[in-house]
This record gives sequence, structure tokens and C-alpha cells, in this order.
Amino acid sequence: MAEEMEFWHNPRCSKSRAAKSALDAAGVAYTERRYLEDPPSADELRAVLDKLGLEPWDITRTGEDEAKELGIAGWARTPADREHWIETLALHPKLIQRPIIATPDGHAVVARDEQTLKSVL
Repeated sequence: MAEEMEFWHNPRCSKSRAAKSALDAAGVAYTERRYLEDPPSADELRAVLDKLGLEPWDITRTGEDEAKELGIAGWARTPADREHWIETLALHPKLIQRPIIATPDGHAVVARDEQTLKSVL
């Protein structure tokens, strides 16, 4: 059996729902993770960031009320600050950009647009 993609999904998000529809239409096998109900650990976030080739601030929804309350927009974005960002995302999964799709070959994308989504289909 081939490995499946992992799909970090928030059903209340229109972009996330659109990605789910596209995955279903393409007949792609995937494991759905509703990351607000089943938040990723700091280790899982590190792993997905490695697959994405991004830093935690690149996948942080800084416009959310929660982010504003935490003052995230003013946080430093250096290698020394990386763990603080990761721990914050683990504690506040609502701040994680979505949807994230990780492929069995070790690649991942934040599939917020059709072009990016097509790159993993």
C-alpha cells in the first residue's frame, strides 16, 4: 500500500475546504488531520517546517486576534527565536496557516492557491 499524504485541515476555512475537494476529486489518498482538534506537537511542527522549507513565522497567521494579543507581529525572526515561535504554534494551533499538505516523498506545501495545490496532485 502506498503511503498517504497528510492533510492538516480546518473545515471552517474556505481554502482548506477547497483543497480537500481538490484532493478528493483527484482521488488522492490522504490522512486528514483536523489540527485544531488534534494540535501538532513542537516536534511535528519542526518536521513539517523542514518539509516545507520554511520558518515558523512563515506559517503563522499574524492577523488573528490571538496573534495580536500575543504581540507576535513584533517578535524577532532569527534562528535564536525559532523555538519560541514553534512552541507558540504548538500551544496556539489556530495561528498555523492552512491547509498544509505533506507528501510521502518528504515534500510539503501550504496549499492556499490553486497553483500550489496542483504541485502536489
